[in-house]
Amino acid sequence: MRYVLALGALLGVALGVAGIAHGEADDSPGLQLLGVLLLLGAIVVGVRLVRDW
Repeated sequence: MRYVLALGALLGVALGVAGIAHGEADDSPGLQLLGVLLLLGAIVVGVRLVRDW
């Protein structure tokens, strides 16, 4: 189960970075904000997984 959550955290980081990049290219502050929130959430989940491992 931890591996699935770790994979989800990595996917969240990748999607967050992609959202930030696409938001910047399209000059869309809303997409950038969603990308940052997704990125931060994925980092928090990843840190919790590593601490509990």
